[in-house]
Order: sequence, then structure tokens, then C-alpha cells
Amino acid sequence: MNTAMAKEELERILDEAVQDVTECTAGVRLHQGEQSPGEDLCTVQITFDKGFHTSLTLCADTRLLYRMASNSFHEESVSAEDLEEFSKEYFNVLCGRIAGAMFRATKVPAHFSPPVFYHGRYEPEGREIQFMLTYSNEQYGGAQFIHHVPCSEGDGEVSEDN
Repeated sequence: MNTAMAKEELERILDEAVQDVTECTAGVRLHQGEQSPGEDLCTVQITFDKGFHTSLTLCADTRLLYRMASNSFHEESVSAEDLEEFSKEYFNVLCGRIAGAMFRATKVPAHFSPPVFYHGRYEPEGREIQFMLTYSNEQYGGAQFIHHVPCSEGDGEVSEDN
């Protein structure tokens, strides 16, 4: 994904997807900003295993994810299991939207792994950050949406044989 289009265009696609999917599925408006998430974090991560050799990671304040899950389930109280299930399903929808937008822009079909949920911050091995979009919500905290590429040069290119 890092060589299939200009970085600015990719950032625009990712930002639009994050803001739209978050508002539609969880009723929370996020704004790009400089404020990093706090100490109590959860991470959801996928890896593209066809079409692109990159990964996407969302690292967010747990309080923000609880609010998103609570809004989505129309419940005031959400269990830890519900939080994990919501986070994975939300990220699956988000990454599906991104894969669709990427296909329209590049004509390269992509497939990604099922989302994996972690308590705390998770950094995928063998990957480096190409760019990060930082979001905040005044009431519930912040999030970072991270685009990772393989550490070695050239491995992040579009693959026609996968």
C-alpha cells in the first residue's frame, strides 16, 4: 500500500474511513489532533496478506473504546468481552471500507487477516511506522491509527502473485 499510491492520498483515504466508520457505527466524532492516547490503552491490528504487504493498527484509550461499544450496543455498561468483540468487529468494518477504497484507487484486490485485540500498546514485529494519524474526542480520550510497512525496503510493494 505504501508504493501503490501517494502517501497523501492514502492518508486521506484512511482519515475519511476512520471518521465515517467511527461516527456511523459508534456515534463518536473524532477530530485529528496532536493529543496522544493516555496510559490505559487497547490495540486492534490487522495485516494485509494479499495485494499489499502492510498492516494497520488502532491504539486507543480504553475509555474511548468503551464509549464506542456502549453507543453501538445501546448499553451503559459493557463487559471486557463485549469491548474486545466490539473492537474487533469495528476494526473489521473499518478495514473493509479501506480495502474497498484502495481497490477503487489502485485496482489491486486486497485481503487482510482477522483483527487481533490486545490490552495495552502493540507494535507488530518486522514492521515500521510509515505514518500515524492521531485523533481525539474531548470527552473520551484519543486514538492513533497507524500504517505499518515491512522494515526492509521494497517488501511493501503491490504484489500481483498473492
